Amino acid sequence: MSNTSQASARIESLLDENSFVEIGAMVTARSTDFNTDPGAAPTDGVITGYGLINGSLVYVYSQDASVMGGSVGEMHAKKIVSLYSMAMKTGAPVIGLIDSTGLRLMEATDALEAFGEIYKAQAMASGVIPQITAVFGSCGGGLALFPSMTDFTFIEESKGKLFVNSPNAVSGNYEEKLDTAAAAFRSTQSGDVDVVAGDDIYDQIRLLVSMLPENNEENGAYEECTDDLNRLCTDLPACANDASVAFSRIADDQAFFEVKADYAKSMVTGFMRLNGITVGAVGNRSEKFDDEGKVAEKFDKVLTPDACVKAAEFVNFCDAFDIPVVSFTDIRGFETTMDAEKRLSGALAKLTYAFANATVPKINVITGSAFGSAYVVMNSKSLGADMVFAWSGASVGMMDADAAARILFEKEENKAELTAAYKDMQTSVTSAARRGYVDTIIEAQDTRKYVIGALEMLFTKREERPGRKHGAI
Repeated sequence: MSNTSQASARIESLLDENSFVEIGAMVTARSTDFNTDPGAAPTDGVITGYGLINGSLVYVYSQDASVMGGSVGEMHAKKIVSLYSMAMKTGAPVIGLIDSTGLRLMEATDALEAFGEIYKAQAMASGVIPQITAVFGSCGGGLALFPSMTDFTFIEESKGKLFVNSPNAVSGNYEEKLDTAAAAFRSTQSGDVDVVAGDDIYDQIRLLVSMLPENNEENGAYEECTDDLNRLCTDLPACANDASVAFSRIADDQAFFEVKADYAKSMVTGFMRLNGITVGAVGNRSEKFDDEGKVAEKFDKVLTPDACVKAAEFVNFCDAFDIPVVSFTDIRGFETTMDAEKRLSGALAKLTYAFANATVPKINVITGSAFGSAYVVMNSKSLGADMVFAWSGASVGMMDADAAARILFEKEENKAELTAAYKDMQTSVTSAARRGYVDTIIEAQDTRKYVIGALEMLFTKREERPGRKHGAI
């Protein structure tokens, strides 16, 4: 298979059969500097057009590495910007398939201007239409902003390379020591990749697209639900420590699409459907189960800077596209390391703002511990959660009752009695419900039907925010 057919084949593999219509097939480069032959650059290194995914309209561009390395120049960018313009007019997602050497050196400042025009188009589309990027080959330098400016990034696990500086250009590093451009690094360390995939990458993109609204005026995404709305989730308590598994249990047909699964693993983000409605899910994780249901990794029940930013960005996306947010809270405090302390306050502020600022339906389920300020920033009632449910065995309070007792009653003779009283008055879920911080105490197995009921009640929710250009947190 040639590279040219490879660029086309990627589009064909992604879209519904025979649905692609190419736009700008005759466009070629205009620059003749350094004896460049415009005729040698068919399509100027990028195939652009539109088609269908599961019957829904999408716009696609696929870079052609066989034409000048798929490098971005004036006309290459013009085709992509034109595609964005059409997508904004019709309100449909844009999907970019990346395989490029980056900036076209022969066009110099024209190529730089081209980068800027694409950046601007992406910025203007943010929050209006979903943007998805899939990295199949090289995506380096200024081109690395393309996926970072979009909402979701996929990368081919073996051939995809994403970097601003190549590994060998990073001080003290070389590729054999640490390939900072590889899918593993980008998904686990930098967090700018949402999904790493192999041959199933097209199926994964199609699945995500099918769960998203086409634009910000569509009022979310829906499909007919065939699952039992009142289905009991009897195994939910056993998997509660892994929010990814827990979300799958309550979801329609037990299907959960996790994003950034390999990054900041103590926080889970992803999409599921409840009664056919696409819902954004955010949850704390203290254990990660493997495919056999065994505990593969453990995490402290604390908020980390990376986890906070990961969740905040996800909530912001959901709010922009009218996707309701359901959170599972099981948290006891904050990460206490020197590295975390450098960024924790700012990261917590971003998560707090994201939940407080979001006007979509917000539902919180307290599945375990909910202690201190960490609980407050995890979609609590005080931040504006519309409905807060708590499992009957949950705890809500300033801190663990035994820890509080060591501070308050250390010298008291009836320490045990006072500790029990404190636990009942200050950390029990019943106490929180009496104060209105929890709306309903439920059994874990009933979580699905209660959350679906709340979503139905909140379907017509409208909530205003102060008049302003935008927040600054």
